[in-house]
Amino acid sequence: MAYYTKVLQPGERVLAVGHLHWSIHRNALLLLMVALLILLASVWAPQPGWPTGVRIVAVGVAIIGLLMFLTTSIRRRGTEIVVTDRRVIYKRGILARHTVEMNVNKIESVDVEQSLTARLLDYGTIMIHGTGADIEPLQRIERPLAIRNAIVVG
Repeated sequence: MAYYTKVLQPGERVLAVGHLHWSIHRNALLLLMVALLILLASVWAPQPGWPTGVRIVAVGVAIIGLLMFLTTSIRRRGTEIVVTDRRVIYKRGILARHTVEMNVNKIESVDVEQSLTARLLDYGTIMIHGTGADIEPLQRIERPLAIRNAIVVG
């Protein structure tokens, strides 16, 4: 069960739910591709003893890539951004939880930053500025303009 379903107040409506973009897995996927390339290189190795050492390196790189993928998957699964008609809820963490909430009527502005790649893949950084405090920048968020629009309308 999602965290926000436990903290909704009576009559509070959810306007948008945001998640981290799949691109957070980029480095892990690159490492896995490098491991595959190293493994393929060992097939065409010029020396007889060379393939075993290269395969060990490929397995090591693959294990690091898989651990990175597991870490980012847990981070992605444990992060929730929810916009309701009354507040913005940001939660991260599965075992240890960190939550930040800001009432919509206390929000002064919402900024979205997107690089060219981020625009093409539809993710970005959302910065919420409120009276007296800001929510930490929400980085690599899927559909950031939809989240911003829900905050502004809410």
